[in-house]
Amino acid sequence: MTVSMMPAGRRSLRRALLAWYRKSARDLAWRRTRDPYRVWLSEIMLQQTRVDTVAPYYERFTERFPTLASLAEAELDDVLHAWAGLGYYSRARNLHAAARRVMNDCNGQVPDSVDRLRALPGIGRYTAGAIASIAFGRRAAVLDGNVKRVLARLYSIERSIDEAATLAALWNLSEELLPSRSPGDFNQALMELGARLCTARSPRCGVCPLRPHCAAAERGLAETLPVRSAKRPPREVSAAAAAIRLRGRFLLLQRPRRGSLGGLWEMPTVEASPGARRLDSRRVEAWVARNVGLAIRVEHALGVVRHAFTHKRIRLRVYSCSCDDNNVNLRTHSAARWLRPAEFERVALAALDRKALALLPRAGHGAIAQS
Repeated sequence: MTVSMMPAGRRSLRRALLAWYRKSARDLAWRRTRDPYRVWLSEIMLQQTRVDTVAPYYERFTERFPTLASLAEAELDDVLHAWAGLGYYSRARNLHAAARRVMNDCNGQVPDSVDRLRALPGIGRYTAGAIASIAFGRRAAVLDGNVKRVLARLYSIERSIDEAATLAALWNLSEELLPSRSPGDFNQALMELGARLCTARSPRCGVCPLRPHCAAAERGLAETLPVRSAKRPPREVSAAAAAIRLRGRFLLLQRPRRGSLGGLWEMPTVEASPGARRLDSRRVEAWVARNVGLAIRVEHALGVVRHAFTHKRIRLRVYSCSCDDNNVNLRTHSAARWLRPAEFERVALAALDRKALALLPRAGHGAIAQS
């Protein structure tokens, strides 16, 4: 699959895009610096996450860990706690591991080449290109979701952008368009254009600076491109969480480090068999006895919470439970803590677990109504 643009067209496109960007770019905290650590952090946070969601997390994270050294010296639990709520927690684990590697193996200096950046945990081709071009001025291309959409429309590519051959062609186009001067600004301009004008729905072609260069707009295809391959619908999962109470404290378990929510904390939770609507109390009691080592009594349901992940949607029923001792014996988790509700903020919690813990009765309040 070969697509290209004449050199004169590339020069005109570059000028138009950079002029628009320098006049209209959003004032974002990570654009006010060329500090490689902060550029790197912002790019990791922005993976699969919207700018307006990232902005407050970026501010809080850089206050807590203002330098790469401070991040590397921190415990992973503290890093996950600062990341909690942002999702895709492997990003935080990889960032922490990569920071330690840079401090130990690179004398604390973030690598300035794509190849050396890609050798770090959690940094792929796109992120390496973004860091190299924005922080170091290297001529390194990027291809995120916004750039894919812009390029697919510019060149009126009607094959699925999820196919390997199309992705390879898009990378070639991104590299071909990239100027030698101000490559970081140009990459950010492409991403900004996709985020604000060349949007997935209702693209604003009438005010787009690249309208004279856009084959899809010329052919009336901007609304229908890019083409995506069909995705599998998320699977439905039913689960139960045991809110185990002992003398005013509740048991929380730390998930193993590996996995999408690795290192975060939760109540003892068990998933139902595929197709099952809910778990009965006897199975919850048996699972806790086998995996936590506690004999518990399920009393009643506190309520149900729902949460959507990328590949599954969870319906979690929270049960009020009691027990007579706190001697846990873990099989599936890394650690256990008995905490009062006021202490839950001390540990890193995913959004699903925050919703579940919100059902627990607080001191001075009665039990939550059953669902």
